[in-house]
Amino acid sequence: MSLLGLDVGTTGTKGVAFDLDGKPIASAYREYPLLSPRPGWQELEPEHVWRCVREVLGEVAQKTKGDPIRAMAMSAQGEAVHAVGKDGSCLTNSPVTFDARTADLPAWWLERKSRMDLAQISGMPLHGMYSLNKILWFKQNQPEVFAKAARFHCYEDFVQLRLGIDPIMSHSLAARTMALDVRKGDWSHELLDIAGVPCELLPKTAASGTVAGTIPDAVANDIGLPRGIVVSTGGHDQPAGALGAGILESGEAVYATGTVDCICPIYETYSVTERTVAGNLCCYPSCVPGLYASIAFNFTGGSLLKWYRDTFAAEERREADAAGKDVYEILCDAVPADPEKLLILPHFTVTGTPHFDTASRGAILGLTLNTTRAEIVSAVLSGVTYEMKLNLEMLQSAGVGIARLRAVGGGAKSAVWTQRKADIMGVPVAVLETTEAASLGVALLAGQAAGLVTDVKAALAGAVKILYVCDPDARRSREYAERYAVYRDVYGALKDVNHRLAGLDK
Repeated sequence: MSLLGLDVGTTGTKGVAFDLDGKPIASAYREYPLLSPRPGWQELEPEHVWRCVREVLGEVAQKTKGDPIRAMAMSAQGEAVHAVGKDGSCLTNSPVTFDARTADLPAWWLERKSRMDLAQISGMPLHGMYSLNKILWFKQNQPEVFAKAARFHCYEDFVQLRLGIDPIMSHSLAARTMALDVRKGDWSHELLDIAGVPCELLPKTAASGTVAGTIPDAVANDIGLPRGIVVSTGGHDQPAGALGAGILESGEAVYATGTVDCICPIYETYSVTERTVAGNLCCYPSCVPGLYASIAFNFTGGSLLKWYRDTFAAEERREADAAGKDVYEILCDAVPADPEKLLILPHFTVTGTPHFDTASRGAILGLTLNTTRAEIVSAVLSGVTYEMKLNLEMLQSAGVGIARLRAVGGGAKSAVWTQRKADIMGVPVAVLETTEAASLGVALLAGQAAGLVTDVKAALAGAVKILYVCDPDARRSREYAERYAVYRDVYGALKDVNHRLAGLDK
């Protein structure tokens, strides 16, 4: 028998089946496009996402007929939300995390509630990205859609709905709506009342690892799944990745490079202070009851390398197809070993922490007629990592001690990029045998919920194996530190110009 962890991300869905010891035995992946119908809008078509999820589930089920799936849970992207009608049909697309249409709503909230009060209740620093603000945007700008909505769903509960289950959203994903009262573990009637959003428009919520239901036979037959699969609540993808990476106490953090670049440490107490709010740091339920997570992130992580791939790497894509290799491996292997002379400000969408600036823009600095494409790829790897070093320093200034990082996600497959992270961050970065940590984390939660796994912590101890550790190279770290000192000034130097450019979009 096997356990399935389904990771519903911003640009694709991956399903990984594990045996009861946490060893991966089968996987499938489908990519879907981000839509941008207007400047600043970034959204997904939920029915397209569901079709991809169906295909992933069916493919993994076919590959595991000898070890049939018995339980499953989802790790899901945060914030993305859409309206569903009474008949279960989708009424809107899903604005994703870095969709900018809600940029003006923080000012609306501050007329009604202080920044600190909002953070104390929800655990979230004020920002337009959260699901509640997207729902509020629908209410204000598409009132006819809001009036028809029977429910607003994020992707964990939406997939449960399509699987024929009465949806339950995990606390860790529910917190990313900005509508959860973190200390009470339930929806905040105060915040929902301020927004004018009835609680009935949101699904039930419960701790990660809570049984949501069993997939009905008719649905299982239609998808090609074995009968009787127990579905449990999973979690937001970042704390799910921390769990699957074996991060169960303070001192270490998971460094996930997917579409978004994110560092996720674990806290043992709920902590919202003036310093965390000033640094735009959140504190919300992890996937382990009683523990809390924070995230420091950059919206253009792996997506920036994907942009380069799609825009400039036609030659490498042909080479990869001919050789049966990963195009990202070819791109990363070609970068120079030593620090490049370029700097990239990776604000190719709205920024993440610490700036939360919806008007910043990306930049490539230092170009000459001698600049090569490999140097630009190298600058992509460095620029994304410089931005995360800025975030690591912010976490440390808020009292979060991080001495080691564990790399997960697609970016962890590149030894070149992982070594670059260690050199720039100045701390050891461990690469795990299984880079799909979020899928492992929620799969084990599902196994425990179904009574198939007795102790998740013990299972993780056996399943999470360090493949290798990249220690910082002293010489390169010094050279990167010199470039990082310049990088720290880039955002401020370009801020006015970027804001004026952003104004032209309007």
